[in-house]
Amino acid sequence: MATEDNAADLTPITVITGFLGAGKTTLVNYILKEQNEWKICVLENEFGEVAIDDGLVAESMDAPEDLITMDNGCVCCSVRGDLVRTLGQLASRRKDFDAILLETTGLADPAPIVYTIQTNPKMSDSYRIDSIVCLADCKHLGAHLDEKKPDGSVNEALQQVAFADKILLNKIDLVTPEEKSQLEDRLRTINKFATVIETEKSRAPLEKILGLNSFNMESILSYDPGFFDEESEKKIHNLELVQSVGIKFEGNLNAQYFNMFMMDLLRERAADLYRTKGLLSFHGQGDTKFVFQGVHEQINFGPAKNPWKEGETRENKFVFIGKNLDRKELTDSLMECVVKEDEKKA
Repeated sequence: MATEDNAADLTPITVITGFLGAGKTTLVNYILKEQNEWKICVLENEFGEVAIDDGLVAESMDAPEDLITMDNGCVCCSVRGDLVRTLGQLASRRKDFDAILLETTGLADPAPIVYTIQTNPKMSDSYRIDSIVCLADCKHLGAHLDEKKPDGSVNEALQQVAFADKILLNKIDLVTPEEKSQLEDRLRTINKFATVIETEKSRAPLEKILGLNSFNMESILSYDPGFFDEESEKKIHNLELVQSVGIKFEGNLNAQYFNMFMMDLLRERAADLYRTKGLLSFHGQGDTKFVFQGVHEQINFGPAKNPWKEGETRENKFVFIGKNLDRKELTDSLMECVVKEDEKKA
């Protein structure tokens, strides 16, 4: 798997989710035909689900037959069958592009894509996930979020918002300022850690969604400290099925207890946990600062680039985004992992 150190050499992939009608085709056309600052390879998924079959990787590494080159240097390609094969075919040309944009029609859960690119050596040697962007129609998103599934499961719109690092709030010219404000408050309840970017007619400021490496373990270090305050969550009467919870507390964690907590949590709740992130201080690990991030049960974990500074408060931070989360239960379980005074002497 690629380390943070060699991430600069990898071609960034931005995954775009969103409903039909949200403006993805307009966004793709803008990227391919109007803007001239970025050379982007757009992969358009022609089916609802992205097929992923590792066995096909070695079959054909030639350039995709249906690669269309545009006047501005961008290219467009359809993923007709297997994503891994298409990316494999593009690997020899990847340095020609500033970024790859993977457009996924109606795909609610990007976990299979993330998992494949991070764990398949042929993919992780060439590519990295840069961010997951949800393109949302400001006028109709509220109705999509309200949609009730017959079996009580989480609808696609909620999942797309929950997984996102960035939310492109499109068609803001079609709603009143009050409607926009109410929707943004709601989005913050579901996923307060995603950046909301307002757009009209899908003219997205590409520098705010591409090449930012927002999908990385260290992203938690740049979050607003206020995100972790319980008070900020209490202000909103939360009736959402999906929500985001931020937790912080001081102290050093017992590594064994924390690993057991995470293993139990993922064994019991992996399907309900869309995104998890953490910044950790472990007892007995000196000044090493640890970070992790996960999508469902897939967790990336390791030391942060920079250690704890001398005199810096050892504050652990956690982000959980998912279904039916109990803040008190999560906090109590995590606090049980903190090393007590008598354990320090042992």
